[in-house]
Amino acid sequence: MRARTWVVALIAAVTGTLLATPAAGASRIVDGPVPSTGCGRAAPAPPGQSVTRTVTSGGLTRSYLLHVPADYRPGRPTPLVLSFHGHKRTSEYQEELSGFSQTSAIAVYPQGLVGTDGETAWTGAPYSADADDVVFTSDLLNQLQRQLCVDPRRIHAAGKSNGGGFTGVLACRLSNRIASFAPVSGAFYPEGGACRPSRPVPIIDFHGSADTTIPYDGDAERGLPSIPDWLADWAERDGCAARPSVSGDEVRVSRWRGCDRGADLVHYRVDGLGHDWPSTTPNPDSDVASVLDATPVIMKFFRTHPLR
Repeated sequence: MRARTWVVALIAAVTGTLLATPAAGASRIVDGPVPSTGCGRAAPAPPGQSVTRTVTSGGLTRSYLLHVPADYRPGRPTPLVLSFHGHKRTSEYQEELSGFSQTSAIAVYPQGLVGTDGETAWTGAPYSADADDVVFTSDLLNQLQRQLCVDPRRIHAAGKSNGGGFTGVLACRLSNRIASFAPVSGAFYPEGGACRPSRPVPIIDFHGSADTTIPYDGDAERGLPSIPDWLADWAERDGCAARPSVSGDEVRVSRWRGCDRGADLVHYRVDGLGHDWPSTTPNPDSDVASVLDATPVIMKFFRTHPLR
């Protein structure tokens, strides 16, 4: 009887180990808080500098640009911001565009793969590569949390255009790992799939009224929703009031009240802005200054919306 019990226990232990440990080269999505084991270790990049690094995901070697803030301390949990570039762009372009390297957060700019049209893209677009970028994001966070003292409650994601659309995909599929989300000029294609977040999700969104690449009122031929319709869907998911309060003129700010578990939903509609990252100084998107700097507004939103 003892021998039989021992054999059963051994089989259970081996089976559990196999289930818990993916096969070599395999990847899986981790949608939940993960403790950072990189605290107390030297940073893998010189603080204050941006360095290109790699991670293996889905059998592919993927790259990303990592910026560790100059005041980084290995023993102090630090917020982390993922910033995803747009269609045809690069991680270096996104760093210059979004400017998260000028903040006190660990800034990470993942590099998209070349898609079906020969240009870089992210999962969720009809022209993206045959790879799961949600798995890549999960694997990337796993590596970063092994190497750096990342605050697991203060991991955030932002992105521009196709990268903004992918940020919306992450809000649907990694909502219990990433605290809050900031799409800018987001391209929310139906190829992003069904959206079933595991919790109410804080989102701050920016879009220009004069965007002709991803029109504010949508594009039925490409399956792109209007931005108000996309926001209304999120208001319903987050349990917010059906109608937002609206303030401002040139920049109209919509805020949905009463969202579940503090999951604020905020939208900035910038009149006259094209397919650009809003900035009061010229940036890689546009030589024409806007009336709004999006990045500091995003960072304030991130600071007040940790993972709950």
